[in-house]
This record gives sequence, structure tokens and C-alpha cells, in this order.
Amino acid sequence: MNTYYQYPDRVQRVAALAAELNMGLLAEELLETAIGNGNSWVGDGVAVLDCVRALPLEARTRLAEALLKLSDPYHRDSPTRIHALTLVGVAATTLPGDPLSEERLRRLEGYGQTHHTWSATELETLVEAELAVGRKVSGAVIAMMRRSVLVSFMPLPRIAVLLDELPDSPVINPGEAWSDRALAEVAALGESWRAVLRHAGTAKSARPSAAWERTARDLIASDAVDAEELRTALVGWLGLVGRPRTLPLGESVRVMAPNEMYDPCNTDAMRGLVWMLAMLPPHPDAARVLGLLVDTSLRKVPGIGPRNPKVANAGVGALSRMDGEAALAELARLASRVTFKGTLKHIGAALDARAAALGLSREEVEELAVPAYGLTEVGAVVHQLGECTATLRVIGTKAGVTWRNGAGKQVKAAPGAVRAGHPEELKELKAAVKDIEKMLSAQSERLDRQFLARRSWAYEAWRERYLDHPLVGTLARRLLWSVDGTAAGFAEGELRTVDDVPVTAGGTVELWHPIGHEPAEIVAWREWLERHRITQPFKQAHREVYLLTDAERTTQSYSNRFAAHVLRQHQVNSLAAVRGWRNTLRLCVDDSFPPATRALEAWGLRAEFWIEGIEEEGGHPALTESGSYLWLSTDQVRFYPADAPANSAHAGSGEYRRGWNQTPVDATPLDEIPPLVLSEILRDVDLFVGVASVGADPTWQDGGPGGRFRTYWQDYGFGELGQSAETRRELLARLIPRLAIADRCTLEGRFLLVEGDLHTYKIHLGSGNILMTPYDQYLCIVPKAGPGVDPGHLPFEGDRTLAVILSKAMMLARDREITDPTILSQL
Repeated sequence: MNTYYQYPDRVQRVAALAAELNMGLLAEELLETAIGNGNSWVGDGVAVLDCVRALPLEARTRLAEALLKLSDPYHRDSPTRIHALTLVGVAATTLPGDPLSEERLRRLEGYGQTHHTWSATELETLVEAELAVGRKVSGAVIAMMRRSVLVSFMPLPRIAVLLDELPDSPVINPGEAWSDRALAEVAALGESWRAVLRHAGTAKSARPSAAWERTARDLIASDAVDAEELRTALVGWLGLVGRPRTLPLGESVRVMAPNEMYDPCNTDAMRGLVWMLAMLPPHPDAARVLGLLVDTSLRKVPGIGPRNPKVANAGVGALSRMDGEAALAELARLASRVTFKGTLKHIGAALDARAAALGLSREEVEELAVPAYGLTEVGAVVHQLGECTATLRVIGTKAGVTWRNGAGKQVKAAPGAVRAGHPEELKELKAAVKDIEKMLSAQSERLDRQFLARRSWAYEAWRERYLDHPLVGTLARRLLWSVDGTAAGFAEGELRTVDDVPVTAGGTVELWHPIGHEPAEIVAWREWLERHRITQPFKQAHREVYLLTDAERTTQSYSNRFAAHVLRQHQVNSLAAVRGWRNTLRLCVDDSFPPATRALEAWGLRAEFWIEGIEEEGGHPALTESGSYLWLSTDQVRFYPADAPANSAHAGSGEYRRGWNQTPVDATPLDEIPPLVLSEILRDVDLFVGVASVGADPTWQDGGPGGRFRTYWQDYGFGELGQSAETRRELLARLIPRLAIADRCTLEGRFLLVEGDLHTYKIHLGSGNILMTPYDQYLCIVPKAGPGVDPGHLPFEGDRTLAVILSKAMMLARDREITDPTILSQL
């Protein structure tokens, strides 16, 4: 026991004063003890309070009166008043009357707004006093007591005992939107439903045991529980997980982001309810809410990470056990979107099991799992709801519904007759729109990663799964494909070559990539896309190609093309996960970390991007509150055989190397790397730099904390163009003549020059940063979130910097019309 809680001399003095029945001096001694131990009555404090409890009734009455006189009545939250409240509670047990009851209730209310406590003497005393006078303890306080027992580093045996003694305790902790709904509905439905919720709270393991599942099935089969009603209830409860807390908790140094994380005492119940949902007959609503629960549980909380991976894993496990198209579709969507390694492993295992059961490959299962969501043709379906019609149409990566009333007139929203007469159909239609948009985003990302998968299809299977699929077809028909070596795109109802010759049959189909094609052919396909006004879901015809440079032939085993950049670590980590890389956040600790890596199974290779944390300099912090580096510096890109031992380096500095007991393996020479692989890996790294570089932040003109990155910001923000910026320049050369401001725009080297009425502006094509005449004065314009100015038809989606450059150009060409005071002050 810490000596802080050991004071034998004081114990002796308290015992002596108690024996003398000198309540005035005893009250003073007790308050001094409380001040000394911070009102934490452990160690010798237990003996002190035992002396108080052993006093006769009359003596405890006088002691309570003496303590009240010594307390601070004018400052209810002063330490002296709080200590006195605790001691009065101990002394007043079984006394007539209820001293300080109003303040006791107020203190308990404060505890109910706290996540947990490590020092529970006051809490114990307050709760015991409430029980003594016959009052119930609030659910918020009970929830706090449960959390304290669960997470406190010190044992709290008395709190645990009190929890068992409390009458009518809620089955789960209130304070969360889902738990409040569950408690309210269970109270109305009776003891059988309460038993369901109670059993859910016993789900302590990673997967249900045979005994747990047997009990759960017995509860579900009970005459008092209707399976359909239970499914509706579970979907409703789990759909509220992640909503803002109904009883917000105060911030504390003891726990980070208490209002963002799940109540730790409720997560077992969530897991149990998820398992039960998988035992019920399959339903699209159940699969949908489980997929949403996985997304919500993996949402990152700053400084902590994913909210609750164990709940996410339970959701994946439940989906893997459910039959039907909807559950498989959610697994396929999650496989493309989830980046948390542990949960992704569970998803992969679930899909592999389905593939083995069907005798198919994992890739085929993911393709076949994509549902049509009711679409009857590629990208569209018409629903007749009474006399009204609803047309659901997919445009780009968005889905929308247009309505016509009984008279055939188009209206903005669902007519009243539909809302009144077809509420379930309307609900399903709205859900389909959300599901379609989520799946389109996932499928677009999956397709964008197929260039490195070496995937090919038989022509008929490809048409079924891609070109003519009601949902995936909206993406596939905006891409270019290679049919038996002939490039083709979809326009005017059929596949066509670049010369618009129809392609009606074929043997093998692959996703087309510009690598290895003549520049004239690539330009011809870009013109074809513009002619047919096709916007690709990601860059394909305009995709950057990264060819081996002379410098890389000289270094042979590594590329320094993207070295010496300063990147935001957390942004890099998110981007890397989306692009299929594995990366570990670097902490400022005495430990080693692997580089960012991407496995290239189809090629028998592994790509590595060497990065390291940037240390503090000049007293300016370089870490988050959780100890991770804010920024990274970049170094080499290398390739190794897939089975080569992993490299690692110290978190903040040091050379990457093998472990001391591992056999060295040389990096694969760059000229032996297939051109497509080299190009795609360098394109990923260029993306990390282009998005996460502090040089692309218009607010970093001063170089960041202490100005330490001023030179880098200047060099990056206005320096030579990278490959992605060169591609952007080529597109702008074709796009500008079609703009309304074409007469005010000129491309000159690294810049788009815009002639305004007040100044001429130079917008850098790489960073989007702006200089203006005279003297190349910097103009800071921070892009706003949202769609911004519509630049008209673009040949591909996803280049935010291009959209920012066009938006800035359109605004600056009419600089006399600018009203933003922040911008006006700089002009």
C-alpha cells in the first residue's frame, strides 16, 4: 500500500478521541485526515472510519453536528464541504433525520456525470445514505459505479457489494441512445424480454459458446418472445449505436473522449444482441444494421483509434452466419472499405469460407455478392406506388429518386398519397438509395485496386458481373477494357473501339491501363471520352504513368523520387489503408517500426515506403496527446520478394534494416519490376505526398510551428510539378477553352495564370497555392468543404486539387465580386 495512505499515529489519535467521546476535536482530526488523504479512505483510512462507525448513537449525532459546524456552508463545492459531507454520511448512518440530503443528492448527480472514479469512499457513503433513507439510486450513478468497478486500477469491493444490493438496477447502463431505447421497450414488454437483454450482457467471449447459444435460442423460442418482433427491436436498438450520448459525461484526465466511446459496461450486451440477431431468420434490415454497426464501431476517435473493434468483429461474425444475399453483400462492401487489420482479417476469413463452400475463388464471391438493390436495368428502376411513380436512377456515384404524381407531373418529394398509403415501400426505397451509394463507393475503390490484381475474366462472365450488372454496370460502362487485346469502351448502348467500331464478342477481358500504350492512343481515348461525355469513376485514360528515370537506374535498388517530404502522419495512415497498404502509426517511444508496405501477391513482391517520425525542435511540440508523431519525413521506395524478412527502423530516426538473426535479402532492382507495378506503387506514394504534404496547406505560409518547415513549404507549394500535376496541366489545356473565363486564363509553366480586374493571379498546378501581382505576393484562400463552383464536365472523378484550382480560377477572374472579408483584406 502506498505510504500516502499509511498514518498509524493519526489512527491512534482518532481512536483516543473517540474513546474520550470528544466529538469537537474528533471532527477537526477527521477533516484534517480527509484533507491529507484526498478523501480517499483506503489503507489506514479504513481503521479511521471504523472508529467512527463504532461510536454510540448519541456520540455519532454530536459528531455529525460538529462536522456540519466545521464545513464551509457558503461554498458548496469546496473540498472542506465535500469532505464533511462524506464524514457526516459515515457518522449519520441509522441516525434519525437526513442531514445534508439535498447536497448529497447533488453530489450523486455529479457522480452520474462522471465516467468512473478510483477513490470511492465518498461515493460509497453517499449511496449507503440513500439506501438507508429508502431512496433509489439513479441509473446514471449505477452506470458510473459499474464503470468504476470495471476500469479502476484499484479494487473497489464495497462498490461491487453495493451494486448487488441495489434494488431494480437497470439490466444495462442507461445514458446511450440505444440502451435507453432498449431499457424502455424491455420495461414495457415484460420479464421474458428482460431475460433476453440480461443474457446478452453475458457475451464475454469473442464468439458464442455452445451453452450461451443454447440459452439464447431457448429465450428466442419462448412463447413470450415473438421472433419477428425481436428482430424489429434489435434492428432498432443497434441502429442507434454511436448516436450522441443522452447523458453526456464530463471530460476527465482519467479517460479520453468519454462521450465518443461506447460505455464499456454495455459492449458485451451489444455483442450478445448481435449474436442473437444472427440466430433469427435473415432479413435485409438485419444485414444492413450489422454493416452499419461495423462501420460505426471502427470509426476512429482522435488519440484513441477505432471505437470498439470487438463489437465490429461481432458484427462481421454475425454477417458470416447469416444466409441470404443481403448479408453477403455487406461482407463484400466491408471488404472494400474496412482498413482496421483485425476486423479485415475476420471479413477475409468469412468470404474465404463462403468461397470454399461455393467452390469459387474469393474474387468471384466478392463479384457475385454485389446485389442489384432492385434495379431492373443498369442504373435505374421504376416503382409504381398507387397512381404515383418513383424512378430511382444512379448518376455517377450518387443515387436519386424522381417522383411523378397521379397526374404525371414531376414533383420534388414523395406525394402525400405515397407517404400515407405506402410507408413501407417508401422506407425501402430510401434505404436502397443509401445502400446503393455506399456500395458504389466501395466498388469504385475495389475496381481502382484491380490494376495490380492481374485479374481477367471470360467475356460472358464479365458482361454478367460487370458491364450488364444493374449496379456495377454504372461503373463498368464508364471504364475502358481490353477485350482480347483490343481496347474498348461503352457508349451509345454497346462496346466500341476508339474508332467507334462495335465490339460484340470476345474471349478474355482485362481492365485497360495506359502503361505500355503509345501516347497517341492514350490521347485518342481521352478525346473519345470527351466526345461521348463520359466521366470515369477514377483516373484511367488520364491515369499518371511513372516510368523508370535515369536517377533510378543509377540507384538501381530504390527510388528517391518522393524523398525529403514532410507529411501529416495520420492522413498518410488513412490514405495508405484505403489504397491497400499496411502501416503502423509511429509513437515517440524507444521502439522500432516497419515501413509502410503493400503486398503484391499476384507478382510475388512487396513494396516498401520508408518513413520516419519528425522529432520536436526548438520547444515546439511534434506529438499528439497520445504520443504519436504529427509529421513524417519520407525516404526511399523499395521492392522485395514477397517472402523476404521485414525491415524496421527506430520510430524517430535510424536506418531500416533486418532483424539481427535474419538472413539479408537484397532489394529487387527497379529495372526488374514490371512497369505497371512500378507505376502503380509510385502513383500511390505520389498520392500520399500530394494529399498529406504540409506544403499543400495554404495556411502554412509561415512554415508551421517555429517556422521550421518554411523552406519546404515554399519549395513544394511553388516548385517543379510532379507527374500528377503534369497530368492536371494536360487536362487543363483541353478544358480551359471551354470555360466561360477562357479569355482570362493562360497556362504558363507550373502555373495557371488568371487575369482579374485587380490583379493577375498565378495558381500552382501541384499545390493549388496562389501568387498575385505585383511582387508575387502570396494569397491565402482556404478551400471550403462542399461541392464549390461547378467547373462543368470533367473526364474523371476524384481529383480534388483540380476542382480547387478551377474553383479558385473562376472566383479570381471576377475578383471585384468577391465578398469574403478574409480574402478582400489580402487583395
